[in-house]
Amino acid sequence: MSAVFMHEGSEKHCFEQAVAEFTGFESSVLCQSGWAANVGLMQVIADPATPVYIDFFTHMSLWEGVKISGATPYAFRHNEPAHLERLINERGQGIVLLDSLYSTNGDIAPLLDIIDIANRYGCISVIDESHSIGTHGPHGAGLVASLDLTDKVDFITASLAKAFAGRAGIIICSRKFAKYYPFLAFPAIFSSALLSYEIAGLQATLEVIKKDDYRRVNLHHNAEFFRNGIRNLGYNISSQSQVIALEGGLESDTELLRDALEERGVFGSVFMAPATPKTRSLMRFSLHSGLEKPQLQYVLDVCEAIRDEIGMWNWKSTRRKKNE
Repeated sequence: MSAVFMHEGSEKHCFEQAVAEFTGFESSVLCQSGWAANVGLMQVIADPATPVYIDFFTHMSLWEGVKISGATPYAFRHNEPAHLERLINERGQGIVLLDSLYSTNGDIAPLLDIIDIANRYGCISVIDESHSIGTHGPHGAGLVASLDLTDKVDFITASLAKAFAGRAGIIICSRKFAKYYPFLAFPAIFSSALLSYEIAGLQATLEVIKKDDYRRVNLHHNAEFFRNGIRNLGYNISSQSQVIALEGGLESDTELLRDALEERGVFGSVFMAPATPKTRSLMRFSLHSGLEKPQLQYVLDVCEAIRDEIGMWNWKSTRRKKNE
């Protein structure tokens, strides 16, 4: 059944209110996935007359949402607020899209600067917090909350398949928007809502996220330990988080990296076209709070041992590091 037919007091509505309170917003809308949340949101708030300013590395679901809306995307260079401001000066008031924590390389957006620009020019802001809600901010409320930007941001979206480990997405928004969104967004109208047991699982996970600060402390300690170790081995990473990517560059080099790691019992996520440009493919490690130092050290030892075998010293990313 479509979520359009669900009313206040339903399990869905109760969870939406709980997420809104958790993040400091008025309301939220539970969606079938992070993809559905971003595509549906853009379909509702953008149109062919609306300029959309989007960080080049922003998740593909927001790019697809812009396409479906008919709006024209204007990409600004990754994490460069000055380039965003120049585009807004050229094209006018519009919508600004970015991730708070980028899923491919793990770096963090300069949210203070970008949101300041968006607000000064009267732009709508949409922040995808898929990889930071649950892991960052007060009790896991996200990077927007941690920087006291809640009242300055229009929309937060997130996949609940990361820290929440579920099958859902969320749009965090004003009460007014939450009331009319289900009657306009095609994913809400033409696709079935989540089932009761799925919502119950998300609600239980939310309670764990809110109270288990020690898990976040462990996660950030693990991430810092691993980032420092990888950098000391000569790998060039830009990560500031638990998402850490080794950029082989050419797809053949990343395949060689994958095979060398898997032969030694280390498994990561390979990113190639269309997830990355063909010349910037990578292997992503996503750390979690339950990992112990000997496990992380084993991965570091493997990464050290395979450097010559995979030709790491000749990667473009390595050469960039040498030139910095």
